[in-house]
Amino acid sequence: MPDSATPPAPESASQSSFSIQHQPSMTVQSPSPGPTPGPMPSKTIPSTVPPLIKSKAHNAHRMRRIIAEDSEWSLAIVPLLTELCIQHIVKNFQNNPILKQLLPEHQQKVLSHLPPDLPLKVTANLIDDESYWHRCCTKRWPVCHVARHGGSWKRMFFERHLESLLKLFIPGTTDPRVILDLLPLCRNYVRRINVDQFLPPVRMPAPPHAAEDQSDSGSEGEREESIKDHYQLQELVTGLKYLEELDLVYGVKDCGMNFEWNLFLFTFHDCLSLAATIKACHTLKIFRLTRSKVDDDKARILIRSLLDHPALEELDLSHNLIGDRGARAAAKLMRHSRLRVLNLANNQVRAPGAQSLGHALAHNTNLVSLNLHLNCIENEGGQAIAYALQTNKCLTTLHLGGNELSEPTATLLSQVFAINTTLISLNLSCNHIGLDGGKQLLEGMSDNKTILEFDLRLSDVSQESEYLIGQALHANREAARQRTLNPGHFMSPITANCAENSVG
Repeated sequence: MPDSATPPAPESASQSSFSIQHQPSMTVQSPSPGPTPGPMPSKTIPSTVPPLIKSKAHNAHRMRRIIAEDSEWSLAIVPLLTELCIQHIVKNFQNNPILKQLLPEHQQKVLSHLPPDLPLKVTANLIDDESYWHRCCTKRWPVCHVARHGGSWKRMFFERHLESLLKLFIPGTTDPRVILDLLPLCRNYVRRINVDQFLPPVRMPAPPHAAEDQSDSGSEGEREESIKDHYQLQELVTGLKYLEELDLVYGVKDCGMNFEWNLFLFTFHDCLSLAATIKACHTLKIFRLTRSKVDDDKARILIRSLLDHPALEELDLSHNLIGDRGARAAAKLMRHSRLRVLNLANNQVRAPGAQSLGHALAHNTNLVSLNLHLNCIENEGGQAIAYALQTNKCLTTLHLGGNELSEPTATLLSQVFAINTTLISLNLSCNHIGLDGGKQLLEGMSDNKTILEFDLRLSDVSQESEYLIGQALHANREAARQRTLNPGHFMSPITANCAENSVG
């Protein structure tokens, strides 16, 4: 038939290859020298390449692939051996702390992954990295003022941790080892203790017959005070070899409906123990005991222990019950110490006590700040302080607000303004200076070039005098600013010549 004589269509290269691999034989057309009409003769020849051998040769060039059980596994994210070691160190750091043996870059990686709640016996003397202690502080306290702790996060952590233990310590109930066991860990870092609460012992109700026996013996008051002694700081402070500041309040915060006056009792035994504590602490620079009902007798005990103290610079006994005898003791301390700041604000000091302080101030060469705010020294005491300023050459800040002062004190102070060249800040607020007293002060300020702050609020001074005094203060502050910006311009000729000779 004509259709059978038509030659078959040529196959593509891929189809030809496929037929070679999978067919045992193929049909090959015989060549012809020229076009010949009609169907071309053909013959069948056997395949020269066995299909099995060809398939094996082709698969031999393929790479084997391993399929992991984890579908997200990849050779690109396999951690390095160094990372695995670091992870192991972090995981077992509590039982086997390894840090100093590592390279610096590896130490940083370990510290960045350590949890901030590790036991202090592991981290206290081993880790000094500030970033780690920063994480410890911010996790424990929502508000952190590191500047109050010398800018050190590690120091801040140990100081606040120790303070929290002291605030919650209950004598007779809390084990003292809770605090003493911390001492070897924090002794090199604590420089400041600020405790605004001391809890008294838990008072158990006495049996009726025991109460009758106490009333008959006549020593009920002594026993009542003895059972309310607070935690004694002597053993703790002795172990803190770098302690510089001690700020204490013997009272209870947030007592609520359980309020009792006995909760705010600084006992006689507390006073004796604290006096021995501050006397033995030769590194102490700042001592504050406020809002603790310290009277004259207890103030004298405390101040006596500070006489000839080698390092004390600031004493704050404000908001207590100190009178003239306590002020006389403070005046004696001014003559036998290097005290630079004395704060007796809101006490019961009157004219005799202020006169004692004035006599000591007249010959003092160390004190730079005296605060007698909210006492009642009146004009006799105020004039004694003013007389002392005529010869004193070191006091820069004086606070006499709220002391029942009037025109005689203002008149004497106006005379002092022309003589004294060291006083920078003066506060006479809440007194009865009056109109004439204000004029006297204004006249004195016209001859003064050093006072930069002068508070006369609520002192019955006229607005005109207060305004003109403010103008004089502004001129003094501007002159002080210019001296700071151009110190050489304001040097005396002798000082300038000395400076040139030293440079040459």
